[in-house]
Amino acid sequence: MNSNSSPLFVTASIYALLVLIWAATPLAIVWSVAEVHPMWVLIIRYFGASIIALLVLKLMRGPLPFDKVSMQSYIAGSLNLIGAQLFIYLAANYLTSGLMALIFGFSPLIAGLIGHVILKTQKLVGLQWLGMAIAVSGLSFVFIASADSKVNPWGVVLMLISMVSYISSIFWVKQINAPLKPMSQATGSLMVSALGSLLLMPFIWQHFPTQMPSSNALIGFLFTMILSSIVAMLCYFWLIKRLAASTVSLSNVMTPIIALVLGAALNNEHISGHAVLGIAVVLFGIVLYFWKEWRMQYFAKAKT
Repeated sequence: MNSNSSPLFVTASIYALLVLIWAATPLAIVWSVAEVHPMWVLIIRYFGASIIALLVLKLMRGPLPFDKVSMQSYIAGSLNLIGAQLFIYLAANYLTSGLMALIFGFSPLIAGLIGHVILKTQKLVGLQWLGMAIAVSGLSFVFIASADSKVNPWGVVLMLISMVSYISSIFWVKQINAPLKPMSQATGSLMVSALGSLLLMPFIWQHFPTQMPSSNALIGFLFTMILSSIVAMLCYFWLIKRLAASTVSLSNVMTPIIALVLGAALNNEHISGHAVLGIAVVLFGIVLYFWKEWRMQYFAKAKT
C-alpha cells in the first residue's frame, strides 16, 4: 500500500467504524434495558463512560478547564447526552432498534428546519422541502405497515423529543464556541451528565438492579459505555476535521439500513415487505434532502 492510499484507507476504516457503532447503538440500548430499568442503565453508562473518558484524557495529556465558558459548554453538551439519551432509553421500551435508528435519521432534516424557520441561519430550497415531505410520508407508511409490530406512538414522541434535545445541544455548543478540544468537551459533558443523572435516583431507587443481567444486557452496557460514548465520539470529531460535512452526513442514510439488518438478524425484529417499501421511501427522501449539498461538494472538488 503506497503512502497516498494509506491515509485514505485509515479515513475509510474510521468512517466505517463510526457508521457501524451508530447503527448498532439502538440495538445495544434495547438489549441493555430489557432486564434493567432504563434510567439505571443511563446512570451506569454515564458514570462508567466518565471514568473511561477521564483516563483517556489523562493519557492524551489534555486539559479539562472549569472556567465559566467551559462549564457552559459542558452543560450545553450534556443536553445531547443526559437530555437526548434519556428519551432514547425510554423509547426503547416502545420501538424496535431499527425503527429508533430510522427515526433518528431525521435529525439533520429537523436541524435544517429549525435553522430555516426559527434561527434563520439556513435557507432550505425546494428539493429539500420535497425530500422532507417524502421522508415523512415514508415514515408514516412504515408505522401503518407495522401496526401489528412493536410500534407505539409514545415511542415516536419520545424519539422526537430526543432529536430536539440533540439538535438544540449542537446549536448551543456552537453558539457558546468555547476554545475546547473535542476530548475535553466530551469528558466535561459526560461528567455533567453523570452528575445530572443522580437527580433521577430518588425516583428509581426501588428499581435498583438486584441480580446479574444476561450476556446480551452486559454486551449492551459495555457497547454503549465504551464504543457509543467514547470511541464513536473520537471517530466523529476526527472525521469532521478531515471530511466535508456532506460526506459525514451520508451516514444518516447508511446507519438506519444497517440498524434494521442488525435488529432483524440479532434480535428477531420483524420487517414486513410493506415496511421495507416505506423505509426505502424514507431513505430516498433523506437522499433528496442532501442532494444539493452533495452535488455542490462534488463540483467544488472537480474544480480543484
